[in-house]
Order: sequence, then C-alpha cells, then structure tokens
Amino acid sequence: MENHSLFFLLLWLPWSFFILGDPQLLNSQTQALLQLKKHLEYPKQLDIWYDRRTMFCFLPPSSKVNISCEFHSVTELKIMGDKPSIEVTDFHGFPIPNQTLSVSFSMDSFVTTLTRLTSLKVLSLVSLGIWGPLPNKIHRLSSLECLDLSSNFLFGSIPPKVSTMVKIQTLVLDDNFFNDTVHVFDFTSNLTSLSLKNNKLKQGPLDFSSLTHLKVLDLSGNRLYSHLPTIPKGLIMVSLNRNSFNGEIPTQYTLLTHLQHLDISFNSLIRIPPASLFSFPNISSLNLASNMLSGSLGYYNLTCGNNLEFVDISDNRLTGSLPSCLNSESGNKVVNFSGNCLSIDHHHQHPLSYCRDEVHKDQSTQNANGLGVSISLIVGIVVIIVLLGIAFVIICRHYCHRRISEQHLLHKSVHENSATGFSSEILNNARYISETTKLGTQSLPPCRSFTLEELNQATNNFDNSAFLGEGSYGKLYKGRLEGGSQVAIRCLPTTKKYWIRNLKLRLDMLAKIRHPHLVAILGHCIEVKQDDGCVNRVFLVYEYIPNGNFRSYLSENCVGEVLNWSERLAVLIGVCKAVQFLHTGVIPGFFHNRLKTNNILLNEHRMAKLNDYGLSIISEETNNNCKVKGEDPKSWQMTRLEDDVYSFGLILLETMIGPSLAAKKEGTLRDELVGSFRVFFMQIEHLNSSMFKQAGRARKVDEPSGFSYSLTRININSDFNNK
Repeated sequence: MENHSLFFLLLWLPWSFFILGDPQLLNSQTQALLQLKKHLEYPKQLDIWYDRRTMFCFLPPSSKVNISCEFHSVTELKIMGDKPSIEVTDFHGFPIPNQTLSVSFSMDSFVTTLTRLTSLKVLSLVSLGIWGPLPNKIHRLSSLECLDLSSNFLFGSIPPKVSTMVKIQTLVLDDNFFNDTVHVFDFTSNLTSLSLKNNKLKQGPLDFSSLTHLKVLDLSGNRLYSHLPTIPKGLIMVSLNRNSFNGEIPTQYTLLTHLQHLDISFNSLIRIPPASLFSFPNISSLNLASNMLSGSLGYYNLTCGNNLEFVDISDNRLTGSLPSCLNSESGNKVVNFSGNCLSIDHHHQHPLSYCRDEVHKDQSTQNANGLGVSISLIVGIVVIIVLLGIAFVIICRHYCHRRISEQHLLHKSVHENSATGFSSEILNNARYISETTKLGTQSLPPCRSFTLEELNQATNNFDNSAFLGEGSYGKLYKGRLEGGSQVAIRCLPTTKKYWIRNLKLRLDMLAKIRHPHLVAILGHCIEVKQDDGCVNRVFLVYEYIPNGNFRSYLSENCVGEVLNWSERLAVLIGVCKAVQFLHTGVIPGFFHNRLKTNNILLNEHRMAKLNDYGLSIISEETNNNCKVKGEDPKSWQMTRLEDDVYSFGLILLETMIGPSLAAKKEGTLRDELVGSFRVFFMQIEHLNSSMFKQAGRARKVDEPSGFSYSLTRININSDFNNK
C-alpha cells in the first residue's frame, strides 16, 4: 500500500508544476521581456534570455536575475545591474559613458513596455544605468506591490500618479537624482515602506500623516528644508538625517510610541530635545548628533527606555550634567556626547561660554535670516512685478506687430490673388470664422505626440486586419488607443529629407485646424532613421469616422442606402463650409486640398467631414512647385486655388450624374469648370460677406444658416445645364 501511495505521489509532483507553475508565458509577456532586454541594451545578466522559445518561468534564480510567474504571466521581475560604482555627485540629464544607458534609451518607451506585464507584483531594477524622468504612466502597473528602482539616474519629480497605485506596499527610489519637489503622498493603499534616500529632493514642509500603515520612512541624504515632516504614529524606523531641517523637534514626535530607530542627525534643529524620545518603550537607536540643540538634559529628570542601546547627542550646544541613564557606566548602552558643553571632565567638551555664544550667534543668525527672508521676499515681489510689466509690454508689442504683419499678409494676398474674387472684408473676418467654428469641436481632445510603440499597440503592429486602404498619401490603418477610443492612422512615407524641427512646425500647424466638417487630427508620430537621423515615416492619427466615404453612397451598386437629393445637398453644404474655412478661416489659408468624393467621410449622423486636407505642406509636390515657380517658401500655402475650384466642380458633377459618368466627362469639362466654379465661389463669398456685415452689427453670427442660404440661392442645376 505504501508503495502505491509513493508511486502516485511521484506521478503527481511533475503535474503539479504545470498546474501551480506556468510552463509557457503568454506571447505578449514573452515579447515584453525580450523588448526590455533590448531597451536595457543587452546586459550580460540577460544572456540566458535567448528568444521566444526561452522558458522564462523555469530559469534558475540568481542574485542578478529572478523571474516568477503565475497563470501564464510574470508576477516578479528582479534585475541587478553591474554598472561601475564610480560616485557621480551631479547629473544634468545627459547620458554618461559607462555609467548610464546610451543616448538612444527612452525612459518613456521603457515604461510603456513594462506596463505590458499587467500582472507584475514585484519589480526591482537596480543599478542598470536607467536614466531620464520617471513618467506618470508608471501607475499603469496597477498590480504592483513592490517597486525598487534604486541606484539609477532618474531625475525630475516623483510622478504624482504613484499615489494611485493602491496595492503598492514598498517603494524604494534610493540613490537617484530626483531633484524636484516631493508631492504629498496621499495613498489609500497599504504602503508600509517608503525610501527616497540620497537624492536631491528639496521641498518642505512635508506631511505623511495620511500613510497610516507606514512603518519605515527614509528621506536621508537629500536637500529637504523647513520643519521636520509630519509622520504617522505607527512608524518603527525613521531616518531624516543629512538634510536641512530646522526649528524645534515637533511635539507630535513624542507620540511615536512604536518607534525603534530615529535618526535626525546633521540638520539644523534647535532647542532642547523632548525627554520622551529617550524613554519610548521600544526605542533602541537614537541619533541627534550635529544639530544646534541647546539647554540642559538634566532639567527633565530624564529616563531611558529599557531597549535603548545607542544614543548620539554629540556636536550640539547641550549644557548641564549628563543624565544618569546616559552614563556609559550604566548598562550596555553606547553613548556619544562629545562636542557639547556638558559639565563632564575630559570628554572633549567645550567651555560653557562657547555654547552660550553659539546659541546667541545662532539666534542672531536666525533673526538675520528671517530679516533676510523678508527683504528677499519683498525684493522678489518687486522683481516679479517688474518682469510681468516688461513681459506685458513685449507681448503687446509682439501682438501688435503680429496684427500688422497679418493685415499686411492679408492685403498682399488680396493683391496677388485678385482673380479669386476674395474681398478684404472676408479675409479680415477669417479670425472670427475660426472662433465660430470651434463651437462644434470642443469635445475633441487636444493634439499630442504619439510614440511608435503606442501606434504599434493600437494596430497590433500594423497587422493586415487593421488595414483600411491605400491612397496617394500612403496607407491607412484602423487602431484602438489604450483608453478604448478608435482612431485612423495614416502612414506618410517621405522622400524629402526634412529637419525634424521644420517638420514638427508643419505638423503643429495642421494640428491646430479644427472645424465640424473636417476630420480632426488627434496627434502625430515621427519615425527617425538611426543611421543618418533623417525622417523616415510620418504617422498622422485622425478621429475615426465609421460610415465610409461620400462616393460609396452615390452609386446604385452601393451596399447601403443611396443618398437622396436633400442629403446630397447637405453633404455639399458641409464640404463648402470646410473649404471656405480652409481658404479664409486660417491665416494663411490652405488651398491645395485634393478634394475628392473619396475624401469626404460621413459620420453616424451622415454629416460630411473632409479628410486628407492640407497634407501638401509635408509632401514633395508643393515644395517642388514652389521651387519651379520661384515663389517665396513662406507663401507655399497660398497657391493652387484652381485645384480646389476644379475639384469641387468634379464633386458636384459626381453628385448629380454619378461617379462613372463623371469620370468619362472629366477631360472635356476642366477649363469650363474652372471658370464656372470661380464664379460660384465668388457668389458664395459675396453673400457670406453680407451675412458677416449683418452679424457684426448684431454681435451675433449664424454661420451655418448663412452658408445654407448662400448655397441654395445658387441654381446649381441650371448653371451646369448652361455649360
């Protein structure tokens, strides 16, 4: 019977490893680990991470690397680096050879990859040369219970979002270069240990009283000033030494009855320390050295706790006799009290006059410092007022100069483009048109820069399942951002070698365009070649419009319902509004917009939205045209008006007779359409100008009704029949 039991036990053990352990990670987890190895620039410790076939969860743990897994996911990742331990006293945010990772390292991309390990509970990345500011997205590791990023080159501020990591219990950011303010940690979590020692933190006062579960607090070796921080009562170990804390030891510290270790040495604390610090029932180590403490300890009839083993009150301004419980002959205590003015012979004590003079000197210094602070505050306020005045004058001059320049540009545009029929009054109203059209776009998020990793994640590495089509401006993909919102991503291949700054200026100009009948640009991403630093690809992220393009609703063979005439007219009105905004609603205008029925998208309410507008400013064609014509590069937007006029004519033609017939007649109608629709736009501008005159007098503009009125007043069918 025993043999049978032993047999079944041996048979069950291997299977238990597959049930309790994880024989195979999820593919996404494996990819994330290999990507982390790449981010860390292939350290020797990770040589055992070969490829996707590596059994990460069964690698033997070592002092350098350890991985634990549960349910096909990584739950613990510890990597200890071997960067040289040469002391770096200051770090200015630039990579240091043989100390940090290279200049190509991106902390933002690194943390983005880390967040793919969604089940991670323990993360320790120590002495790996990681450098850069710690991004706010670190809070996406919502399952994290222990985070240790010590002995790296992190700088800036500690992200406020760390406070939202409700499961975290241990946070260790020692030996970095965090040099900004310390945000008040308002954890609703079980944080028990917080260590930020040996950084460059410099804000005060601090309040940690909300961390009710905190047991260990270490802020030593920073540049923190003002009074000692407010701390919770349940603390066991507190290290606040080697800072610039000043003032008296707060009475709140007398309530720390669970305290075992307190180190507030090497600060600027004054007055006599509370006697209860010495008598806590669990206190074993108390370090008050190298402050400006003064007065007589014997005044309190001081008693010591039974567990007190180490006391250091050296290099202060203490006077009187040494309490009997601190006498080195009583018990096994280690007591350091040199550098004071105690009435004890032959223990390196100063004369009493020294401590009194030093106390008066300290008080004088504090009074002088207080006066200096007051004077500095007054001078600072005066300087700020003067600087604000100067800034106001500069802004006013710049604004006036800009207004003059814009008016000059408008008048110049009217002179150079008189054939278009634009009046100076319409162009002067361009800024007002821009403000009016913002009303329909207030729900859209502001434009921002995306990383290539975010776009890869949104499109599943640009998988074929996300491919929507390809046009003259590159491939189009459908994606889903981290927040769940759907987007369309256009990949623009560039053959021209742009400077990144020049390209960003052009993209930022496009990003500012917002109109109810334009597909909004939500962001962009620039991919740079590694070899020469030139731009390789440009990605534009648009809002996703679900119901297809206008052309698909004009044919009898379309999948959905064919648009009736009133719906087609509504689409034309929307396109007309968008085109007028691009021409006159922004300064300078965008004229080469490649208007096509394929580029007119319909949303769920069948409202028209024009897509792929303004892309000529980052394409080869417009730049080459400017060079051929010898035009000033500053006027690259104010060209090719006839293209929009002709293209809009073709849109009207397709709307009336269908796409197939319109394609056959295109060759014979070009010259006639250009002249006809120039007159068409002149009539629209003239009627809309009169609407703005009335609106200016009434202080109210109803732009949509003005457009509808203008468009319906023009007999489109009769104009085409005449032609």
